[in-house]
Amino acid sequence: MLRLEPFKGLKAILDSVCRDREALCDEVAGTDSYEALLARLGYRLTLTKQIHVADSYSRTGSAGGIRAVLPYFDIPTQSALPTLVNFGSTVTATPKSAAFFNGVLAELKRQLGT
Repeated sequence: MLRLEPFKGLKAILDSVCRDREALCDEVAGTDSYEALLARLGYRLTLTKQIHVADSYSRTGSAGGIRAVLPYFDIPTQSALPTLVNFGSTVTATPKSAAFFNGVLAELKRQLGT
């Protein structure tokens, strides 16, 4: 299901924070929000006003603290929704990005019937 187009951005984030597919399925079924899902996977969601993607790439690596830069552009809404996965078990997103992926998770759960 995560391979379908509407879920590709969420899949990229989840692939960066959890490699265990079975555990991920259990966590998705047992949570009701994006922030809660990340917490169950061992990550804390931190919000920031703005993410400069180009600058973030320059801070990738243990010295810069960023493990993965996940730029995402939602074509229907013409919105840039980047996410950073950090070495300190945090995920950084803008409020707009967090709200967007919360909605994507809700739709995924609806389609899965959980």
